[in-house]
Amino acid sequence: MLYYLHEMSRLSMAPARAMSDGLRMMLNHPMNPMTNTPMVRSIESAADIFEHLTRSYGKPNWGLDSTTIGDVEVAVEQEVVIKRTYCDLLHFKRARERPDDPKLLIVAPLSGHYATLVRGTVETMLPDHDVFVTDWRDCRMIPVTDDRFNLNDYIDYLIDFLHVLGPNTHIIAVCQPSVPALAAVSVMSAWGDNCLPATLTMIGGPIDTRESPTQVNKLAKENSIEWFENNVVVQVPPPYPGVFRKVYPGFIQLTNFIAMNYDRHLASYGELFDHLVRGDDEAADKKRVFYEEYRAVMDLPAEFYLQTVKTVFQEHELPQGKMIARWHPVLPEHITRTALLCIEGELDDISGIGQTKAALEITPNLPDEMKAYHLARDVGHYGLFNGGKWRERIAPCVKQFIRTHDHRIGSNPGRKSAAVGTWQGAERRGPRGDR
Repeated sequence: MLYYLHEMSRLSMAPARAMSDGLRMMLNHPMNPMTNTPMVRSIESAADIFEHLTRSYGKPNWGLDSTTIGDVEVAVEQEVVIKRTYCDLLHFKRARERPDDPKLLIVAPLSGHYATLVRGTVETMLPDHDVFVTDWRDCRMIPVTDDRFNLNDYIDYLIDFLHVLGPNTHIIAVCQPSVPALAAVSVMSAWGDNCLPATLTMIGGPIDTRESPTQVNKLAKENSIEWFENNVVVQVPPPYPGVFRKVYPGFIQLTNFIAMNYDRHLASYGELFDHLVRGDDEAADKKRVFYEEYRAVMDLPAEFYLQTVKTVFQEHELPQGKMIARWHPVLPEHITRTALLCIEGELDDISGIGQTKAALEITPNLPDEMKAYHLARDVGHYGLFNGGKWRERIAPCVKQFIRTHDHRIGSNPGRKSAAVGTWQGAERRGPRGDR
């Protein structure tokens, strides 16, 4: 019923949106002598924000048609390597051959936003890496007759993708996929798999949510799994192809994210209004672009969502060595050949400090020289993988870590990374890892 009410509310706004668009056209008409008066600009700006707030956003475009390698602009083509029911393995193929560049799989979060949320991550890594991305599909577009998808399937997908990409692949897991990525590496390590990735970088991931619990973690602990199933899992309404499929709707996730920082978002829209009134189009466009990406949400499979809540946020199975993927025990102690880098943000309100770093604690058989930790000062969750702080302070450390442990360039997989430092070294220096 909740999804039906949401759709009815969205559709009921259509006449008001049409009136708002008509008002904007009238006020902005070149024949209108009052177009540039303060009163008219204020009304037009208010109508613009109303349209922006009530619009329904689909999947954004990647917008990565080229990259700059050195001083040369190189064309980039997107090609689907593997097409699965819930995810495509997308390759950003550069027109310029660079065989020495490390092969990189960026695992985008399946947490309510489209994979384009990591556009900034991809854009930064493209000049120096052969980049592949997990491009997740909106569950409301998948017919109910198709396969189900849960956390075990997620791990299977990652293992399959690594088998296709082959040995010496590097992984960046952004937030939520840190758990299935570490689980996949653990299972593959126990197998002695030849396609075991060379490195795994986990950015703001909930490896152990008992550490510095955030509001997100507390919500998961305060309610039973039955509460989540009864209150936030709903059926997709018509006319979507996934009608009657049970999902965790993206609009609920978005509402929760906005509620966590309501004052900040309200102030941000106030700034957008001021930019529009003053005619500062460049500043207004930056805020529009951010919110168009932020408000473009997708539905998650109910099975995956509920299993993740229970396994990761309630039972803490991975750090306790109790997690099972299919019939395989997920034991990080088996990891001995994949170097691990954990990145956390000082101001992260999604994954608290220590939650990602826990991966270094539960891998006792991995040499300390293959463990690294980076705490980014004055950086929130989104800034860990997008924006200026990611490009200038975090990405260089990730690139150096990957190069240090890349087997093709003749490096010793256990060699110390000067840019990031070993785990023990970071501990001795204190938590500041963003020098």
